[in-house]
Amino acid sequence: MQTVLLAAGRGTRMAPLTSSTAKPMLPVADKPLVAHTADAAVAAGATRLVVVVGYGEDAVREYFGDEFAGVPVTCVTQPEQRGTADAVRTAVPALDDGRFAVLNGDALYDVQGLTALYENGTAVGSVRVDDPSSYGVLHTDDAGTHVTGVTEKPPDPSSNLVNAGAYTFPGEATDWLDVDESERGELELTDVLERACRTVDVTPVSFDKWLDVGRPWELLEANEWKLAELDRRVDGDVHPDADIRGDVVVEAGAAVDAGVVVQGPALVREGASVGPNAYVRGATLVGRDAKVGHSVEVKNSVFSSGATAGHLSYVGDSVLGEDVNLGAGTTVANLRHDDAPVELPVKGERVSTGRRKFGVVLGDGAKTGINTSLNAGVKLPAGASTTPDETVLFGSDDPRAER
Repeated sequence: MQTVLLAAGRGTRMAPLTSSTAKPMLPVADKPLVAHTADAAVAAGATRLVVVVGYGEDAVREYFGDEFAGVPVTCVTQPEQRGTADAVRTAVPALDDGRFAVLNGDALYDVQGLTALYENGTAVGSVRVDDPSSYGVLHTDDAGTHVTGVTEKPPDPSSNLVNAGAYTFPGEATDWLDVDESERGELELTDVLERACRTVDVTPVSFDKWLDVGRPWELLEANEWKLAELDRRVDGDVHPDADIRGDVVVEAGAAVDAGVVVQGPALVREGASVGPNAYVRGATLVGRDAKVGHSVEVKNSVFSSGATAGHLSYVGDSVLGEDVNLGAGTTVANLRHDDAPVELPVKGERVSTGRRKFGVVLGDGAKTGINTSLNAGVKLPAGASTTPDETVLFGSDDPRAER
C-alpha cells in the first residue's frame, strides 16, 4: 500500500518546542515522532512512503533519505501549508495509480488498526473519545458499518466516534482534491472524505490505541507510550555503584555515574550523562548529549538533545527543548494545590492539559538562573532566561504572565 505521510506543518500549538524544529521531528523515545508513524505504516503493509514536507523540511529529508525500513521513500514539498487536501495534492505526482493511504505524521497509531485499515478498501480510522468536540466526529449508518459523513469540532457532538486522521482512498480520489476553502481558510481532507462517502462505501476501522500529538502534554504522553515499549538494554558506561531498575536503555556512548538510580521505563541516549547521585524515574527520555547532573531528580520528563540540569534540581512531568540549561537549584512544580488539572498557555489562552501532574515546557536554549522556581503550567519561549531566585508563575507567552 503506497502511503502518504503528512509532515509539512510547523505545529503552532506545540510552541515553543517548534520554534526551530518541525513538529513531526520532535523526540519520542529513540526517534522522531514521524518515524513512529512510518514504522507502524511499514509494519501494517506500506510498500512505499511519500512524505509531504514543508516547515523544517531539510531535517525530515535528511532523516528519511531514499529508504526507510526497507521501503522506498519520496519526499515532496508543499510550498505553502494550505491544508491537508492541498498536502495530498502535492503528493499526487509521486503516487502510482490505484489505492493509497494517508496518515498524519504527527499521530501515533497501533499497528493492528493500521493493518485493518489497509485491508478494508476505502476506509477511515476511528476512535472513541471522552470529549469529541475537539475532533472531527464521524457519522455512520444505523449498523455502524459505513461512514456517511464527518463534522469538524461540533459544539454538540452526535457521537463520540472521531476521525483518527488515517485514510485509505481509491485511486480516483486524486481527482477529488480540488475542494473549497474551509472556514479557517484551509483545503481540508475531510471534504475529500465527504466526497468519498457520497461515491463509494467507506468503512470505519477502529483503532485500539491512537494519539494525536498536537500539544506539549501530548508529546509527553507519546513518550510515555513509546518508552513503555522498550526492552532493557545497557550498552553504555554504567558505574558499578549505579542502580539500574527495570526496562532502562543506556545507549552506547552514554554514561551513568556513581550513586545514580534509574528506574524505568527510561532511555539514556548516546552522549548523555546522568549523575553522580541523580534519580531518574518514570517515563523519562534523556536525549543525546543531555545532562542530568549531581543530585538532580527527574521524573516522567523529556530532556531533548543537549538539555542540562547540572546541579541540585527537580524536574517533573516536563518537556525541555534542545540545549535548555537549568541553573543550580532550579525547581519545577508539577501539581496544583487544588488538585485540578494543570493548565498550559496555548496560543495565548490557558488550556487544560487534563493531567493532574504536569510541569513546564521550555523552548530551545532557554536558561534559568540559580534557585529559579517554575510553577506548574509555565512555558518559556526559545532563548528565554530567568534571573537568580526568580519565581515564574504563569509563563511569558500568557497574557497574565506574572514573575
